[in-house]
Amino acid sequence: MKEVFKEFIKHKIGFASLIVISILVILALFAPYISPYDPFEINVDKILLPPSFEHPLGTDLLGRDVLSRMIYASRISLEVSLVAVGISIGIGVFLGSLAGYLGGLVDQIISRFIDIMLCFPTIFLILAVIAYLEPSILTIMIVIGATSWMGIARLIRAEIMSLKERDFVLIAKVYGAGTFRIIFKHLLPNALPPIMVSASLGLGQAILIESALSFLGIGVQPPIPSWGNILIEGKETLEVAWWLSIFPGLAILITVLAFTLLGETLQEILNPKRERK
Repeated sequence: MKEVFKEFIKHKIGFASLIVISILVILALFAPYISPYDPFEINVDKILLPPSFEHPLGTDLLGRDVLSRMIYASRISLEVSLVAVGISIGIGVFLGSLAGYLGGLVDQIISRFIDIMLCFPTIFLILAVIAYLEPSILTIMIVIGATSWMGIARLIRAEIMSLKERDFVLIAKVYGAGTFRIIFKHLLPNALPPIMVSASLGLGQAILIESALSFLGIGVQPPIPSWGNILIEGKETLEVAWWLSIFPGLAILITVLAFTLLGETLQEILNPKRERK
């Protein structure tokens, strides 16, 4: 990990993305202390005020401070993305490991199931599921996680298949190690790099999906602030309140871009074929 961190610092873009993500995490963790106003406080005397010293990002249709709502919305974005990615990584790693290690009929069944899931566009699959469920933060987490595990499952399957014939696995078998012990103690630790890369890329994708669902009105429900539902307010008042569209849009863009660049940097650093200096 020390070597990875040293290599990471050398990548200016990757290191910049890490700084952006760190700032986002700090804002989310300390939102009650950083936010200048209560994000739920309605003030009819301050409806749609443009950015100023008093309200750096302006106010919304109910006179609420946009900066405060943006800061609190970062908590929702991180919470949803972390739980959703945790679910998808858990499902993908478990099924991919079984398919790659056991092979045969188990591999065929899991692989065909993955192919079937990939036939459905993710966003339409999510919309179909949420249509039958009550929109809530928990629902969003579970649905995003349960519909985005296929890529990591394929990746882990291929990684396990390339590792299971190594000498350390054969030695573990000789000493009587069981299937799950070999998978979780010997194989998965050696497959950690692709998992880390997939998790980083998945976080950005989960934030984008959550924002899209909130924008469509079936994600995080008002008055809970979300970048997506702040953005939809901006769509309704674009001609008179440009700040309601610009700032949440920039937040989504910068955050997703940061996680994507972080994942690409990790992929480059953790590539075993990469030449070390």
